[in-house]
Amino acid sequence: MTVWDDAMREALAEATKAVTWGDVPVGAVVLDEIGDIISRAANQRVRDDDPLAHAEMLALQRAADARRSAPGPAPIWRLDGCTMVVTLEPCAMCAGAIAQARLSRLVFGAFDDKAGAVASIFDVLRDPRLPHRPEVVSGVLADESAAMLRAFFEDRR
Repeated sequence: MTVWDDAMREALAEATKAVTWGDVPVGAVVLDEIGDIISRAANQRVRDDDPLAHAEMLALQRAADARRSAPGPAPIWRLDGCTMVVTLEPCAMCAGAIAQARLSRLVFGAFDDKAGAVASIFDVLRDPRLPHRPEVVSGVLADESAAMLRAFFEDRR
């Protein structure tokens, strides 16, 4: 058991929503500095017919929206101190967005051997050439995340 298990279970619950509209079951939540969930999302590419509607991208947008109503001097697009918890290792697009949003930490479940850009194929977030490199925690409830993905793809074969 890790400190991230509860948040990952919330992300897994989000991932199940994606299946209802025929999308790959990926879910994400963003936690603020004290560990409260400020946004959540599931893949919505199929539902919205939008190639950018990955769970991570939507969760980042919603976290910025949540910050708009919070007092403070920091720009709302900067998610300093926040943690994203996502069921699947992010792709290159999402990893880039995570870095640009200045998240402090990324926690993910299953590795993605085909498109993963945080450990599997690329390591975008820990590239020393980038000005912002969030902490990365991998493999949290990986078996549960991988099982959900495996079941989704087996049903389509």
